[in-house]
Amino acid sequence: MLSIQFSIGIDEVGRGPIAGPVAVGAFMFLNNKAKKTFRGVKESKQLTEKKREEWFGKIKIQKSKCNVNYTVCFSSSRTIDRHGITKAISSSLNRSLKKLEINKSNFHNSKILLDGGLRAPPQYKNQKTIIKGDEKEMVIALASICAKVTRDRYMKRLSGKYPRYGLEIHKGYGTRRHYEALRKYGACAQHRLTFL
Repeated sequence: MLSIQFSIGIDEVGRGPIAGPVAVGAFMFLNNKAKKTFRGVKESKQLTEKKREEWFGKIKIQKSKCNVNYTVCFSSSRTIDRHGITKAISSSLNRSLKKLEINKSNFHNSKILLDGGLRAPPQYKNQKTIIKGDEKEMVIALASICAKVTRDRYMKRLSGKYPRYGLEIHKGYGTRRHYEALRKYGACAQHRLTFL
């Protein structure tokens, strides 16, 4: 019987916004050295932006020490419009797992823990979907932080290209200010037309 080499957490962010991409984060410990560094971590929605950035800084330090690995993959607003949010998330999830495969023999023996209704492709035999998994499993909480921080930083960069919409503030969610800007200026290339 094959032993489990790693636990891999998967979570997505950006399902609900009306602008910008959806992002899927994948996170794994490569050994046990960094686990104590992340004791007390919470999933991204329970953290302030400052706290998410602090945790993400720790993740990057541990990645540089080869103790953890993570990936974040996006599907654009155009992909969401063309194929739907479910397929866009699935595509990002598949790409995140492929990018994470550093040692295929060990990787495919790993246990993949997914938040909510997410499913990995069937070739990943050892997977488990956990309702509110980002609150129950450290690796999923860390995947959610990776995805959220990466997407938020991307939305801040987009705000320079589309300054009228305040993307740096609401990150593409449908706030009152965002809807007012849409009424005044119309949609930009980052808006999901299927949501409007």
